[in-house]
Amino acid sequence: MRISVVDVGSKTVRLMVADAEGGVPLPVHTAKWRLRLSEQVEPGGAIPEEAVEQLVAAVADAAGTAERWGASAPPAFATAVVRAAPNRREVLRTVQDRTGVALCTLPGEVEAELTFLGARRWMGWRSGPLALLDIGGGSLEVAFGRGRLPGFVASLPLGAARLTHEFLDGGADPASPEQVRELRRKVRHQLRDVAARIRWEGPRTAVATSRTFQQLGRLCGAAPGRHGPFVERRMRCADLGDAVGRLAALSAAERSRLPGISAPRAAQSVAGAVVGHTAMKLTGLDSVTLCPWAIREGILLRHIEEGPSWWAEVVRHSDEAAHPSPAPLRLATTSG
Repeated sequence: MRISVVDVGSKTVRLMVADAEGGVPLPVHTAKWRLRLSEQVEPGGAIPEEAVEQLVAAVADAAGTAERWGASAPPAFATAVVRAAPNRREVLRTVQDRTGVALCTLPGEVEAELTFLGARRWMGWRSGPLALLDIGGGSLEVAFGRGRLPGFVASLPLGAARLTHEFLDGGADPASPEQVRELRRKVRHQLRDVAARIRWEGPRTAVATSRTFQQLGRLCGAAPGRHGPFVERRMRCADLGDAVGRLAALSAAERSRLPGISAPRAAQSVAGAVVGHTAMKLTGLDSVTLCPWAIREGILLRHIEEGPSWWAEVVRHSDEAAHPSPAPLRLATTSG
């Protein structure tokens, strides 16, 4: 069986096509389309018409590519930039009408749950009680669990792109000490209760996912991607703390010349580093393992285990997902 998934993030649209032999999604093709939605949309702002046109073209191309690779129609989801947009419904409807792809948004809590599933499968049961950190463009997801799915999840408005816009004037110039202090104060305030819960749970293993953490890990000395996914990559809290000062003193152009920091993400690398370092300090994590599996793999694993019907339920709740109720949609039936 060949399956695929489309991920509309703050910077790119990503397609993964995988074979599902033996219950494991083994990638056979990946592709990405750069949109940089977070640069075209202010936090909580409407997605402009030009960006919608670019999104439609990218999703259509991704769906066509999946079909050419022999995969079924891909589950497609959009993260915080689209989820928070006041014209979200019109954007999702336009994408479906013009591409046939039922793009939906997910509550941050469900993103955390699916990301945890991917990380748990990658790390294995020997990792024991597991904590997860994932920094996106619009939000930070935190999860903890002792089993296949997490028993605790949280989604906080601490995405690297969002905070760069709010505190760092877009991130092109070096960040002043005052800006970094204000940013860190915001992160501490938002994370206080969630961090206390993670400390109380006492994880045996901690993992970090997302491109932001991968790039920061490379800056802190982790092996480059060309060494393959099976090389263990770890990042120490102390090293990330040093990286905050190093990144803040440079312009975005200068940061993009550092190991691991790509030009499209250089502007938001300071905010990402502050969020990551503050989260590790508050949760008491001396180090994290950089995990290559995250939400896309989590979605593919659920698809393999339960077939397409579970995703149809997600799509049905898509409108609720953009504005979660006090009891948001959860995909887990048990934390074990």
